[in-house]
Amino acid sequence: MEPPKAPAVYGADKAFAEGTAALREGGLERALELFFVAWKEEPGHPGVSREFDGVVLALKRNGDAAYEQGKLEDAGKRWMGTLRYMNHPAAKPKEYPFTRADVQGQVDRLTAWLMEEGLLEYRKGNIQAAIASWKTVLAYDPGNVEATKSIRTATTQLENLKKIPPAPLPK
Repeated sequence: MEPPKAPAVYGADKAFAEGTAALREGGLERALELFFVAWKEEPGHPGVSREFDGVVLALKRNGDAAYEQGKLEDAGKRWMGTLRYMNHPAAKPKEYPFTRADVQGQVDRLTAWLMEEGLLEYRKGNIQAAIASWKTVLAYDPGNVEATKSIRTATTQLENLKKIPPAPLPK
């Protein structure tokens, strides 16, 4: 007779364990992704219920810190992640020291500033700098139509400028 096998770690517990490991390594968004998987496999998973809100709060704090350090792309990504996970069934956003509207406001102000910065650079003829500002917006908000249009317009202008022959030297 064979000895009994150890119970297999099923999907939800495995995803939760991997999420906890990602969390120990500082991967807040990866941890939330894996907690999401665990919850989907087992709605009400006790580990996810216990850990989820702390990770969402840490993600928001990291976004705030990135903003203070001038890491605008990172701030935008972390705030967008906070918004995405605040809607999860395991989240208890009424217990958060901020609202969804607060975080959305931060994202909106960041986007407005980057779009304006891009426009100012564009008007000064710094087309590459303008494109860089608008690409920062797309890094955290890939569906931003205004940034996409601005990049397309500026890229077209760059292409056209490359086609213009240099002015002849004065005689």
